[in-house]
Amino acid sequence: MKSFFCCGSSRKKESKWHKFEDEVQPLNQLPAGDAPDNVLLMQAFEWYVPPDRRHWRRLQRALSDLKQIGVDNIWIPPACKAMNSSGNGYDIYDLYDLGEFDQKGSVATKWGSKEDLELLTSTASQFDIGIYWDAVLNHRAGADYTEKFPAVQVDPQDRNVEISRPQEVEGWLGYRFPGRGNMYSSMKYHWYHFSGVDYNAADEKSAIYKIVGPNKGWAKDVSHENGNYDYLMFGNLDYSNPEVRQDVLNWVEWIGRELPLSGLRLDAIKHFSFGFQKSLIQHIRRTVGANWFIVGEYWSGSIRELLLYLRRMDYSLALFDVPLVNRFSSISRTEGADLRLVFDGTLVQYRPDHAVTFVMNHDTQPSQALETPIASFFKPLAYALILLRRQGYPCVFYGDLYGIAGGVRRPLPPSCDGRLPILTLARKLYAYGEQRDYFDRPNCIGFVRYGDRRRLSGLACVLSNGPASSKYMFVGESHAGEQWTDLLAWRRDVVVIDSHGFGDFPVSGKSVSVWVNAAADGRDRFRPFNTAIYSY
Repeated sequence: MKSFFCCGSSRKKESKWHKFEDEVQPLNQLPAGDAPDNVLLMQAFEWYVPPDRRHWRRLQRALSDLKQIGVDNIWIPPACKAMNSSGNGYDIYDLYDLGEFDQKGSVATKWGSKEDLELLTSTASQFDIGIYWDAVLNHRAGADYTEKFPAVQVDPQDRNVEISRPQEVEGWLGYRFPGRGNMYSSMKYHWYHFSGVDYNAADEKSAIYKIVGPNKGWAKDVSHENGNYDYLMFGNLDYSNPEVRQDVLNWVEWIGRELPLSGLRLDAIKHFSFGFQKSLIQHIRRTVGANWFIVGEYWSGSIRELLLYLRRMDYSLALFDVPLVNRFSSISRTEGADLRLVFDGTLVQYRPDHAVTFVMNHDTQPSQALETPIASFFKPLAYALILLRRQGYPCVFYGDLYGIAGGVRRPLPPSCDGRLPILTLARKLYAYGEQRDYFDRPNCIGFVRYGDRRRLSGLACVLSNGPASSKYMFVGESHAGEQWTDLLAWRRDVVVIDSHGFGDFPVSGKSVSVWVNAAADGRDRFRPFNTAIYSY
């Protein structure tokens, strides 16, 4: 097979990568089965959800609606106490405070109280909706007091390069958790539990300081971006310290006992020890969540980097398909881009069983640091490609389903002209069985799902990023004479399947249509979806 990547001048490295690439052949050379009942994940927040401490209640009341459109699991925002009362939780202060203790200006978190969280998780269990916890384990923020310690300043572009002599730094690295005390954990954090910090209170200077001394330094088993990407923000935890490791292992057992969880999202995994991550996952499997689904946020557009990480982790978790989102963005903003190449170099192409596919999230939404714009016309196409095809585990974004509350000049309405719930329910009802692709024209592609013994209807999907067109596709002789219509109602045509099982399925310009037998079971389940979540 031709190498997909440029591997450098080293013959040894090139040979090693070619051997590795042979182990991860693209999609068409790997088996890929359907997820049971087309399981679907929803990210249950966006960055600008109002800080009114009512989000757990909103989600609890929305669970029935979400179940009806095919959502099986929700990924909730970081629920641990942040450094301030309106923080989203990525500025994490205390792992063991879920909105229970008076710390950092409030008892509740931005999202709500622990009691509200418990009600959300128990109600989700009643609806058979799983809860994925967002675990922020790379750093801590909002320390209670400063401590002094030796450190050196490093180059932000290459954290292996020291640009100062060792000096005494006064950093915010003392954590005593006064509101919680010793409840749930007696562990207190001090400077020696960290490897770096970004502020010296002694001279009020912001910089990246690496703590020095015996057994101190950056972790080696992290991303090599910026030389060494162990340091990300705030106080960087040192996972070579046995007390830190044990406290986090104790915490994951505790959270598994406190709440009925079914999965975990690991935040910022390229920034802390891969070795500890592997130990953590093994610990989870042994103690609290043998069947937990675990997905990591390794933010890289390099398929090679993602595949190497997965192999290093023994394929014990899934990853978000960042390269696919980049493809969506590039294709959507390039006039006449070749739709046939949409999956080239993506995780779902190489490792479909370890790919969580998505179109937008809280980091890529407008005005965020990793903003990845996708043209509005292309959003329905992108969602059709992740929701209706056989490969990958799709994640729908709260901001696309309900709209985005802030961060731009005015709130943004739900995307896909409000039709995203139609696509999610179409996934649950019809997107089963064998798949045949009609990726034969650069600006109009299609695919067919043939259904299975329980769901005989299947579907036909046609997408265009150019002018109106049509796709002549085979749906099966058993469908001869049936009348198929577009679920999305962007086309009002009726396609009659001919005696050979073919139909000529049209699509409007820069649009997508999802064709299903008009008499198929479940067509009566497509009802208006309540997007007015803030009225709850």
